[in-house]
Amino acid sequence: MGKTGGKGLSLAKRLYTSRILGLVLGLICVSVAMYPLDPAPWVWGVMLFNGLLWPHLAYLWARRAKAAYHAEHRNLLIDAFMGGFWVAAMQFNPLPSATTLSMMAMNNVAIGGLRFLLVGSVAQLLGVCVGWLIFTPAFIPETSQLQLYACLPLMCFYPIALGWICYRQAYTLGRKKRELLALSRTDSLTGLLNHGAWKDQLEIEFQRCQRQQQGGAIALIDIDHFKSINDTYGHVAGDIVLRQLSKMLKQNLRVSDVAGRYGGDEFCVILPDLPLGSAAAAMDALRDRFATLGYEQNPSLKVSLSIGLAAFDVCHADATLWLNDADQALYEAKTTGRNRVICSSNDRPHHELLDSV
Repeated sequence: MGKTGGKGLSLAKRLYTSRILGLVLGLICVSVAMYPLDPAPWVWGVMLFNGLLWPHLAYLWARRAKAAYHAEHRNLLIDAFMGGFWVAAMQFNPLPSATTLSMMAMNNVAIGGLRFLLVGSVAQLLGVCVGWLIFTPAFIPETSQLQLYACLPLMCFYPIALGWICYRQAYTLGRKKRELLALSRTDSLTGLLNHGAWKDQLEIEFQRCQRQQQGGAIALIDIDHFKSINDTYGHVAGDIVLRQLSKMLKQNLRVSDVAGRYGGDEFCVILPDLPLGSAAAAMDALRDRFATLGYEQNPSLKVSLSIGLAAFDVCHADATLWLNDADQALYEAKTTGRNRVICSSNDRPHHELLDSV
């Protein structure tokens, strides 16, 4: 009910503006068409109420309803009914009648699509029938020049206003969709790409490297003894360490590099077009800087990193094999003392291994 109410209130606010404009312009169109017919005073009263007071009453009605969304659909059907009613009252004068019905139909399509167009058309037909019973109209086949000019504001300005409202709604929905997409690809704690989004980027980088027959390196980074940090200093301290590492990655990587949180205390980095030796030096500098960080809440806390590196290999059939090389290098870094950078064994004949304790 809360979601429906929110959606309904948003709809009511949009329709409030368009209804005021549409009915004021419609009032000009209808009143000029009705004037030669010399209608009774009560007809003028209904006309003024419909054109000037109804938009505000409809908005208040929707705001106070338990389900504003459904209340606005009811209000739109009342709009359609009154449109049909005025068509009969105007003696079916061609241009004012066509303008009134088409503007109503355009509004119904914009709000509810084909289904609501059909429902609104039924309401219009019902309004025509009621108007027929009250006014017993005779068909007027001609539209005067004054009546033509009275229809022009409604024909020109209302479609622009409705189009602008639809554009703003589409723009807002597009922005929210982009925000949701970004959230779905981002790790909430660190602000880096999450596991799935980073692997998508790895696949893209792998395909690029295959096409160009050249590439860079990928790194898997593990925070040493992270479970002990959580057990000794608490999970809040552990979260601070994770955020510090993500902050350092953002500050020290190149614009083209892609960092992500692979899961838990493990991070991952794509280093495009960077030779393995340069990548190893960059990761070792990162490891060294991170080891010197202090934590105000826990001055005794010192944290180190183990890092596994792997270069792109043209022999890899897919990105998983490339990632597996980095994972094997990380495993070796963790089992040979931690706090070090290890390159994949497949790359060692060509590159120097950095081992820092």
